[in-house]
Amino acid sequence: MTLKKYRKQPYDVAEVRRLIEPGPVVLVSSASEGKTNIMTLGWHMMIGFSPALLGCYIDQSNHSYRMVVDSRECVINIPTTDLLEQVIGIGNCSGADTDKFALFGLTAMPATEVGAPLIAECYASFECRLADAHPNPNQPLFVWEIVRAHVAASPRLPKTLHYRGDGEFMLSGREISTRERYPNQRR
Repeated sequence: MTLKKYRKQPYDVAEVRRLIEPGPVVLVSSASEGKTNIMTLGWHMMIGFSPALLGCYIDQSNHSYRMVVDSRECVINIPTTDLLEQVIGIGNCSGADTDKFALFGLTAMPATEVGAPLIAECYASFECRLADAHPNPNQPLFVWEIVRAHVAASPRLPKTLHYRGDGEFMLSGREISTRERYPNQRR
């Protein structure tokens, strides 16, 4: 099976929040000491617009934790529904003993600003540098500055995965306009 690769174009990083605020499951790609890894992540949030800041929790037991701490960078990739099997598989194995790009048939593409690779089959890829990392009682909170964004020209509203827990996902990708009903809403 050949997976679709997206041809991306430059995108204003200050507008990245419009793509990520709905909370899609993302694939975090990282690179350190000549090795790459991918992890599935659902615990993230936009926390700033300009600069574009994204926060996420990565548990210390995760193989990606050491890679992002050492390199201080990553790429946040947004997969679409056609990558459901890859998203689940990546989340259920360890990069310590698995080349996830090879195992799941994904293409690592060079980034512009960071050493971690973009995932060609993902709709959008955000190159990130570590802005801050704070421990909390449960896990460290990483704050990433999005320094470069690559987003496919179409579809305008991709069908993305949203994890609900216990093996359940929701799908998004349908616009529901409230402009006529709420003309004074903030945009």
